[in-house]
Amino acid sequence: MISAVVAPGDQPDGGGHPGRRRATSQAELEHVAFDLFEANGFEQTTVEDIATAAGIGRRTFFRYFPSKNDVPWGTFEVELERMRARLKACPRDVQLMDAIRVALVDFNQVEPGQIPRHRRRMELILRVPALLAHSTLRFAAWREVIAEFVADRTGQRPDALAPQAIAHAVLGVAVAAYEQWLDDEDAELGLLLDAAMRQLGAAFACP
Repeated sequence: MISAVVAPGDQPDGGGHPGRRRATSQAELEHVAFDLFEANGFEQTTVEDIATAAGIGRRTFFRYFPSKNDVPWGTFEVELERMRARLKACPRDVQLMDAIRVALVDFNQVEPGQIPRHRRRMELILRVPALLAHSTLRFAAWREVIAEFVADRTGQRPDALAPQAIAHAVLGVAVAAYEQWLDDEDAELGLLLDAAMRQLGAAFACP
């Protein structure tokens, strides 16, 4: 959680909301943005709208997020580094696909109180056309982490066919599990991811 420093004279665009406490963290700003996305639609909501509702200036918004498209991704880079470290620390006697399965479930673990917000986040990422191109870039970075791990385990380059094929397959499994989860409010995301990865692992193990 990163606190922003409001520069002198950096007043909310459009006059702001007198008496409203300014957003002082990335999470708070994200919460404000999500409420606007839900009320008005992602494409109809502007950076100025978010900044004004949060009681901050437009310049301050960009201290939290490079663009509006980055808001749904939250602290993705931080979590991605955590997954990279989780994979790197996995004992080498753990089978390749089992190691990825455990890391994938861990990466996508959500506290019960955060599940509604996470559903809103993934609805945006996976189902808003305006975000698809941006999501492609983030998914590429995610696949790179998997490919690097597979390459290290197999003695190949990360851009070789096998690491890339496994990385793409694991991403496909994750997206499929998320689609099932978004369609069923009673489903448990961790169980879906675990089951899907077990099936993928069994497929890769077939002679």
